[in-house]
Amino acid sequence: QVQLVESGGGLVQAGGSLRLSCAASGRIYSVSVMGWYRQAPGKERDLVATISSAGNTNYADSVKGRFTIFRDNSRNTVYLQMNTLKPEDTAVYYCNADLRSSIRSAPVNYWGQGTQVTVSS
Repeated sequence: QVQLVESGGGLVQAGGSLRLSCAASGRIYSVSVMGWYRQAPGKERDLVATISSAGNTNYADSVKGRFTIFRDNSRNTVYLQMNTLKPEDTAVYYCNADLRSSIRSAPVNYWGQGTQVTVSS
């Protein structure tokens, strides 16, 4: 059984920093795209950033220059370094990954359970 386990959320003042981590565990053959999404109360879940297995990144305009996504392929782990946090960054942050459990299986998309990030003004 594959799991994505997130950690690193919490409460921080505006202008502060947090680092989120997400580790994929279980039967894993390969992991392709990994990413972070967020959902604020009453809003839809939106893309924050993604990173391919080759290290190509994509960011939402609202976080460019403040957030950095990176990964450790040897540990099937993706990170999100969040700097200069703003109150509007407050949301539940979800890890997402496309992975294959074996050489014969098709890629399957997985979600983590979410971690709360709260930025106070």
